[in-house]
Amino acid sequence: MRSALVSLLFLGLFKYVVTEGGFCSAPSVVGLESNSNPLYLKVDNPTLSPMHLKDLPGFTRSVYRRDHALISPESHVYGPLPDWINTSGAYLIAPQMGSHFVMYLAKLQEKSKSGLPPHDVERFIFVLRGAVTLTTDTSNRHTLKVDTYAYLPPNYNHIIECDASATIVVFERRYAHLENHVPELIVNSTDLQPLLETPGEVFELRKLLPTSLAYDFNIHIMDFQPGEFLNVKEVHYNQHGLLLLEGQGIYRLGDNWYPVQAGDVIWMAPFVPQWYAALGKTRTRYLLYKDVNRNPL
Repeated sequence: MRSALVSLLFLGLFKYVVTEGGFCSAPSVVGLESNSNPLYLKVDNPTLSPMHLKDLPGFTRSVYRRDHALISPESHVYGPLPDWINTSGAYLIAPQMGSHFVMYLAKLQEKSKSGLPPHDVERFIFVLRGAVTLTTDTSNRHTLKVDTYAYLPPNYNHIIECDASATIVVFERRYAHLENHVPELIVNSTDLQPLLETPGEVFELRKLLPTSLAYDFNIHIMDFQPGEFLNVKEVHYNQHGLLLLEGQGIYRLGDNWYPVQAGDVIWMAPFVPQWYAALGKTRTRYLLYKDVNRNPL
């Protein structure tokens, strides 16, 4: 009986890695949003696991190691966000695991309102579902829809509000000040950012923040067509926080190989070997945090 169960689980996991059926298929790109198939649908409504394993008690794809973590959607734990109103959040990357930044999903409900980050902490928000209104200390109001984003410098007064419901991903970190360099408020959209050259690579790259020294991190949007993969097997001092927005594939972290899909979050510590290959019939798109422009010392 025991050997039969082991064989069944092995067969299921094998099928999960090599067939499309075990993954969450990515939605088509349909502008900002449509009622039938909103952009980044699978981030908020992922396939938790293969059909033959989803009811297995204790099953999860989530993994935490010294130098990396994979947090899959079935492991998200939501609770009230401090100083936010009508908003629940799931902290997915935090200093307790070894990072120097936090990354969390915030689900805003009707008449929700954000709180401010701690002193000297900068904030980046990216809309995954619905729409939010950003009001700055100059009383300017910005409507942010899916695939739009905002960078809020440290100690910058602002409020994020929602009249209906929305989901955003938030990055926060304590700003590393650099003399004579001051970051500014940025409100923009992914599709307005140019494609950048990636010598020796095939993926498409957009950077959502300026590359100037005022900014101590950047957010990359990276697109892979089916079958494309990273040429460089990266090992570097920069930390990463990654959210898969669309698609599916295989991520190598250290000596481990993980099947991943839309909705998965990955933390990569300094110097962990990392590599990605896109699988399936639709593109992979992921959002990637990377610390930049500062001396590691």
